[in-house]
Formats: sequence, C-alpha cells, structure tokens
Amino acid sequence: MMTKHEILQLALRQSAEDFGCRPEDFFRPEPVILPAGPRPNGRKDLPLPFACDLVSYGSNVVAQTSPEAERAVRTYLSQVPAAHCFETPALYQLNDALAPIGLKVRYMAEYFLPDPAALREKPSPLPLRLLFPDDFAGLYPDWPNALAKARPELDRLAVGAFDHGRLVGLAGCSADGQDLWQIGVDVLPAFRRQGLASAMTARLALEILARGKVPFYCAAWCNLPSVRNALSCGFFPAWAQLTARVPEGAASPPGRYAHSD
Repeated sequence: MMTKHEILQLALRQSAEDFGCRPEDFFRPEPVILPAGPRPNGRKDLPLPFACDLVSYGSNVVAQTSPEAERAVRTYLSQVPAAHCFETPALYQLNDALAPIGLKVRYMAEYFLPDPAALREKPSPLPLRLLFPDDFAGLYPDWPNALAKARPELDRLAVGAFDHGRLVGLAGCSADGQDLWQIGVDVLPAFRRQGLASAMTARLALEILARGKVPFYCAAWCNLPSVRNALSCGFFPAWAQLTARVPEGAASPPGRYAHSD
C-alpha cells in the first residue's frame, strides 16, 4: 500500500496538471499566478478553464486566471498572506475587485487525502456490499453525492448499505483524476448519525487503494458532518480551493471563459 507521502505526491501531480504548473510550485514562498487554459489531463470534475481559481497546500497560493481577472488576483495575492486568502474579511476585497468583470466568489472547499496508517474498516450497523457500474446503473439521479450524474462513465465503484434489502446509504467514487478517485456519500435521513457514512467511506477508500488509485474527499468548511466523516475515517486535510465564477443567472460576457456549473 502507498505511504502518506506517496499519496500526497500523487495529489500534487494532479493539481499541477489542473493548473499547468509543477508540483513544487505549491511550496514556493511566493504566490504563483498562471494563465487559465484547457488542461488535457486536468480533473474531470472541474469545468476547466476557470476564470479565477486559487489553491493552497498550506505554503502559498497557486492561482489560474483569465486575462481579465489576472490583475485583480495578482493584487490580492500580493497584499494578503496565504493563510488568510481563503477567509473573510480578505475575501470581500477579492470579491470587490472581481465584480467589475462580472465574477463573484462562488465555491470554497477543503480536500482530504487518506493516511494509510490511520485508515481502517469501521463497524457498520447494517450490511455493506461492494457495487460495480452494472449494479448502480439504475440508481441515477437518486444519489447525487455518491454518483456523478454529469459524468456516469467515470463512476467506478460504490459501497451500499442495506436495510432488509433496501438501499439506504451509498458511497461512490468517480475517476476524476489520472490516479485520484473522488468519493461522495449519501445516506437517507432516517439512517443518519448511526455510523453508516464512515463505515461506507472507509470501506470504499480501502477498495480504491487496493486498486492502486488514491481516494480523495471534498467538503465545504461549514459542512461539519462531512468534515467529521473524513477525519474519522483516517483522512487528513490536504489542500483548499476557491473558485470565482459568473453569478448564477448572469450571462457570461462575449469572448470570456466559460463559467458553467
């Protein structure tokens, strides 16, 4: 099984593909700003190219921007330390600077990677079963976090929880990166807070690692149940990401980068 260091290196290589940079750029002492563009090997869940996207692995911030957004992002990163770029009140400054070109901060998330030394199967109150594409082909769109309706061809594996034969929880993964498979989890409301999410997540993560791939997990900072699930399964915070796009309902100006959700 891969080590924690090897897993982090794979994630860095994927982020470098997403941004068109080198893995070591995420650990430089100063911000790195790159032109946004199509990335043939970028993650499939990212609507590339971005007009404004910032990522930090904790040392600095790496940004990719459209030509219109570059000046605002460059000014922002020169004035705000990396540790505070993803929080208010600094974010208001970025939001105000992007407003004249029709952009607004839309998404902020934290990404988690597994620590093999901490990852292990967890007890489940209900039977779990490993599922393959033929097993869950008829489950779209009832499990929107576990299964990627927009890219079903990338869904590889799932772990289902069953109550007397009825599917009540599902953790699935999609091959969004070259070596990284993203985990998403859904549990029916009546069956939450019973340990199902963590049991399914841990089992699926182990199955992914056994296939030579790396599971990764995304959660909004304010989604504490999801963050707790990641931590309880042996995942650790790896990087943070912020994306600015055209506000919902607004049309993209002609000639600009696409900002579709």
